[in-house]
Parts: sequence; C-alpha cells; structure tokens
Amino acid sequence: MSVVLSAVDDRGVATVTLNRPQVHNAYDGAVIDGLLDAMERLAADPRVRLVLLRGNGRHFQAGADLAWLRQVAGMTPEGNRDFSVRTTRAMRGLQLFPHPTIALVHGACFGGGVGLAASCDVVIASEEARFALTEVKFGVVAAPIIPQLVKSMGLPQLRRWGLTGEVFGARRAEAMGLVHEVCPTGGLDAAAAPIVDAILRAGPEAVAATKRLTLEMAGQMIPDDQVEQLVDVAARHRASAEAAEGLASFLEKRNPAWYGG
Repeated sequence: MSVVLSAVDDRGVATVTLNRPQVHNAYDGAVIDGLLDAMERLAADPRVRLVLLRGNGRHFQAGADLAWLRQVAGMTPEGNRDFSVRTTRAMRGLQLFPHPTIALVHGACFGGGVGLAASCDVVIASEEARFALTEVKFGVVAAPIIPQLVKSMGLPQLRRWGLTGEVFGARRAEAMGLVHEVCPTGGLDAAAAPIVDAILRAGPEAVAATKRLTLEMAGQMIPDDQVEQLVDVAARHRASAEAAEGLASFLEKRNPAWYGG
C-alpha cells in the first residue's frame, strides 16, 4: 500500500493523505518521495483547485522515523545530502504549490509535521492536537523548514519553541499564528468545509496569482543559494556524533550524554 495517497473529487478538491498509521505517519525516504510525486502530479492536473493535507490514523504526522534517520546518517555523504535535497524539495513543493493548500491536523504534529503544516496556506487543528519542534532533542537541525517556520510562527516564538523542543497545544499554536482555526476533536472536515467553499467560489487564476505574489512579497521565494545552505546544514548535523548520540539515547530510552540535569 502506498505511504502517500492522493485523490481528486469532482469539485477539484484534492486530498493528500499520509498513510503510515502504524508509525504515526513518521516520514522516511518513501514518504518524502511519495509526497514529492503526489504534489508534482497534482500541480500538473488541470482539475485541481486546492489540496487538503491530512494523516491517517491517530496522528497527523509525528516527525521523522528515527530508525530511518540512523540509516541515513550511516549513508555516504552523497546519499545523506540527497535525502536533505529531497526533503527540502518536498517542503518547498508544498509551500509553492500553485493552488491553495489546507492542512488538517489532529493528534501529534511533531518535527517535520510542523513543517508540513507551516508550508500550507491554511492550518486547521482539532483541539487535542499537540505540536513540537523535536529535532534539537535528537541533535539534528530542522533546516529545510526554518524559512516556513519563521513566517508562520514568528521569530520570537520560533526562538523559544525551536530551541527547546517543548510540546505545545492547539490553542497556543493558534495564538502564535501557526494555526488559523481550532475545532472540536473529530470536526476537521466540518471546519474546513466553509474555507473550501470560499476558495472554490473565488476565481482560480486570481487565487493562484494572489498566493504567488503574497509569497514573493513575504520573501518566501527562497533563492537557490539559500536552499543549498539549508540542505548542507541538515545533512551535516544528521551525520554528526551529536545526532548519533541523540537518536541512540531516544531509542535506548535514556538521557543523552549532553544532559547534566
């Protein structure tokens, strides 16, 4: 079964579903490739007016598959860097998708899951949703999603939550601007319905142009040299001794060596 599902209804509403519920939709190479493929196909599909992004199972997306990250860290430098290239492309492909994107977040939204949400135009979260930028806890850097996080959370908020890895709730995420709307648990589709309808009532060419111009004016059309920097930082830290210790300590259920508490 595919780890990323996609479908388009007769209104032109596409749904992209992360489909690794057995590991809380944690991303690995297959998920990144599936997301890249789905977004590229939908961008070329003339029927598509907007995309809903959601996760199967109990959680939206619980960050990286840590066992997979250990494998990537053990790859050749070229293989490790290629994974960073593909991850950055996937996040940018979602952010720069030519039509509106709406993230429907429930349960855990950790690490790269926050990046996926921040890359979307609209984020709706159910009231039980929890968020955390967990990368620093494992000695890795969330470089591919830092530009999106700066814009969606704001610099003061990212300077706290990005450095601590603390968990925060949907209401706090809404207060900082990461989430646009919080709905009752189980109510994501009902909360999304009027937003979807409003987009479908708007001129599709005007919507697409407004989105692109908004991203340009906000400095979100990241230049290639900056993309290379994001890729290099992510790859370098993933292969570091600190990351190896961070991942090992989590999998072995112990404190990392750098913790003196």
